[in-house]
Amino acid sequence: MAWNKLGSLFSFLNFQRILQRQRQQQEEQPGLQLGGAQAAAQRGRHPIKTHGAKLARDHLHDWLILMLLVMIEVGLFVIHPFYRFVGKDMMTDLKYPMKANTVPVWAVPIYSVLLPICVFIFVYFRRRDVYDLHHSVLGLLFAVLITAVITDAIKDAVGRPRPDFFWRCFPDGKDVYDRWGNVVCHGNKVDIKEGHKSFPSGHASWSFAGLGFLSLYLSGKVKVFDRKGHIAKLCIILLPLLAASLVAVSRVDDYWHHWNDVFAGGFLGLVVAAFCYRQFFPNPYDDQGWGPYAYFDALLEESLKDEADAAAQTTNALTAQTMEVHVVNQTPPSNGENFSSPQLDYGSTSRYDDMELGRR
Repeated sequence: MAWNKLGSLFSFLNFQRILQRQRQQQEEQPGLQLGGAQAAAQRGRHPIKTHGAKLARDHLHDWLILMLLVMIEVGLFVIHPFYRFVGKDMMTDLKYPMKANTVPVWAVPIYSVLLPICVFIFVYFRRRDVYDLHHSVLGLLFAVLITAVITDAIKDAVGRPRPDFFWRCFPDGKDVYDRWGNVVCHGNKVDIKEGHKSFPSGHASWSFAGLGFLSLYLSGKVKVFDRKGHIAKLCIILLPLLAASLVAVSRVDDYWHHWNDVFAGGFLGLVVAAFCYRQFFPNPYDDQGWGPYAYFDALLEESLKDEADAAAQTTNALTAQTMEVHVVNQTPPSNGENFSSPQLDYGSTSRYDDMELGRR
């Protein structure tokens, strides 16, 4: 009986020592606990160094499709548009003077593609989230290239004359027509080719595709629809749309497009931008509209992994404790007496209640 009491006391003290050691290990490694300070600080950051390669591999097919769109766009730019019938009576609306572009062609990719990408990079350095950077760039490029392909395909198929077509066709002012009344142009071939690409406006479609995507991106980031009435946020997201509208108006002022060419191009670019944005981001008025879908999926995956690691750690610790106590209780007496497993009266101790609570 004395040996049983002594063994029970020794087992209790040993189990207490094990619990104390476990607490010390948890205090030294708080990141292993779900919701620990270290885990909370690291969760939500996905730098390029650790996540970029895998993300690029997962979306390799998307980048290949972008390359295909570039090749299609080059082909559409090279081929000749449809040369539709232009009669003498139609020339009344096509005698506007030829003017240089207020917004040069080379400037369009700069403000519609490079400028938004600079904004995306700035946001990345603030948040260190490669999902946001990758999906914003990918969505922007899809919006611009899809818009460009659709725009040039319609341009080549319709072949609508520009408002300054008369001077492109007859630079000397002497108009010539065939026996059916169609124009017989003798101007520069490049000018004549460009003169049949009025509908829709490429400047307008590119501008509203790139800057429209940027406006949607900013509306989600600044939470413009948070119902707090901050008009300054609304002004921020309207700036890209205002710039796109000014570019579109300049096309009418330069007599390169009719007003409905510009309207159709702007509408096309904005619609494509909205569809491409929604492929990667929630609605701007959504509570999670400030981040891409992939970001929240990654957070969920990390949380589930943390829970699994914490559960495995707890299970391993309890298993080790049980095995150690079991070994101690089964140690035979050294004086040769008959050994009976020591029984600890856990019911009278609050420590046993804590142990049972942890086991459950």
